[in-house]
Amino acid sequence: MMEQVIFFTILMGFLITVLLSPIFIPFLRRLKFGQSIREEGPKSHQKKTGTPTMGGIVIVISIIVTSIVMMKKFFNPTVQTYLLLFVTLGFGILGFLDDFIKVVLKRNLGLTSKQKLLGQIIISVIFYIILRTAHIPTEISIPFTHGTIDLGWFYLVVIIFWLVGFSNAVNLTDGLDGLVSGTAAIAFGAMAIIAWHQHQIDVAIFSVAVAGALLGFLVFNAHPAKVFMGDTGSLALGGALATVAILTKMELLLIIIGFVFVMETLSVILQVISFKTTGKRIFKMSPLHHHFELVGWSEWRVVVTFWTVGLVCAILGIYIEVWL
Repeated sequence: MMEQVIFFTILMGFLITVLLSPIFIPFLRRLKFGQSIREEGPKSHQKKTGTPTMGGIVIVISIIVTSIVMMKKFFNPTVQTYLLLFVTLGFGILGFLDDFIKVVLKRNLGLTSKQKLLGQIIISVIFYIILRTAHIPTEISIPFTHGTIDLGWFYLVVIIFWLVGFSNAVNLTDGLDGLVSGTAAIAFGAMAIIAWHQHQIDVAIFSVAVAGALLGFLVFNAHPAKVFMGDTGSLALGGALATVAILTKMELLLIIIGFVFVMETLSVILQVISFKTTGKRIFKMSPLHHHFELVGWSEWRVVVTFWTVGLVCAILGIYIEVWL
């Protein structure tokens, strides 16, 4: 029975995205909601200018509709369900505002970094308040052990850091056709297995719904991409991934499962620190995926390599939590 629920959840998420995208993509094109490619980026990316963006709207719609339908049909929605939907929608709206300002209002940088950070922190604090009101524990699990640490009020800091950090990390990774769609689908698949192992069926169903939506989006987002997800999708996915980790108490394990996102973020941080302190760059360009492009790798080779790394790290994360 449960296996059928999981199958129909991923199928529904996939089909909603696959059926909505051919309707939504021409609509975005008519509205001239096209991607602007930064001039300092790889020259090969200039041909992507004008490709419809904000496709993340379809992903968010698919996730929310699939999760609600499957939950109400087979289970009673829990506080965890509403927290997952709240963060996904909240970060999705924040990303939409960023995309709208960039694409429609033609302000290339979108929301300022302070505006975006403030929005992310507000969502994180509301999330924490609901979490504590529902008496959800403030413990985190320690990988490779069966131990936990209760952080008390400091858990608020962890929540803010994880939600803000991973939403931005996934956003930074979204620079090549299909890169985030594939790596995020793998990460959510791993988290779904872990949530299932913990008997958190609502979290597992949500994670599977996200994976299904991303696989459907990948049909149109794989190289050469017909549509980009934009910040609408990447911020929502990063926030949702961090939320799943928080609810399963796998915050630290997410560093392994989401290693690709961590690696991309570290490359940006190290590049900035190195340039400001020594005047030299460690990488030809950051985030890291652009470095590999500039050393001669094809876009598809970079994407498949990062998918493979993500898959290996996801399997390692599952092994640590489920079988170790």
